[in-house]
Amino acid sequence: MREQALRPATAAPVDRQGDPLTRTLLTLTFVTGIIDAVGFVGLGQVFAAMQTGNVIFLGLGIGGTAGTPVLPPLISLAAFLVGGAAAALIVSRWGLPRERALRRAIVIEVSLLGSAALIAVAVDVSPGALSAYLLIAILSLTMGLRNTLARRAGGPNLATTVLNLTLTAFTAPASPGMASGNDLAIRGAAFLAILCGAITGALLLKTSLVLPLAAATILTLAAGLAQLRTVSRSQPRRGATRPARP
Repeated sequence: MREQALRPATAAPVDRQGDPLTRTLLTLTFVTGIIDAVGFVGLGQVFAAMQTGNVIFLGLGIGGTAGTPVLPPLISLAAFLVGGAAAALIVSRWGLPRERALRRAIVIEVSLLGSAALIAVAVDVSPGALSAYLLIAILSLTMGLRNTLARRAGGPNLATTVLNLTLTAFTAPASPGMASGNDLAIRGAAFLAILCGAITGALLLKTSLVLPLAAATILTLAAGLAQLRTVSRSQPRRGATRPARP
């Protein structure tokens, strides 16, 4: 018992489909689809969240494949790493529990996405322009921050920015220590969320670059407010009598 008490506490993964935290993370996963659609279609063959794709693009560009840029994936990779390092610093410095870490990530994400939307309003952004590189850096920094902070809350089921574990789960048999039926349901929902987000982003981009960025900002803000409201409801009100300890 003493040895167990000395072990550091780790954040338990989300384990219920109807859990408010699950809904928040699924909303953020939907936003990821929008953001990566903006990067690939609107900013020039680059991803803000799916950094594996950027590594492939970088390799193709260095290998001389025609039409494959080198600088955008490099900017995205660097900004993503900076965001992840900043998130790790936040976690280690403040030691936030998973819900507070997620709320902190959402506040930062709303600010950064809102800034990206304002830049898109003020400047005519086109692939290869300095404004596009700035947006790539902002969006990738945002995803790097969220990838670290949100994963503490969602665990492997809802990482919100990558779906490798989601797809692997569908081919792995459910056994002790592996994905349960409920895990598969949540990961399936995450797959649909990011797919529908990408479709939404692609459709909005047909009108302007501002629309998907504004939609991503509003959805992230709504997810944060819903999470905050859920937490406030679960906390005891001031002046409420606590049951006496036995």
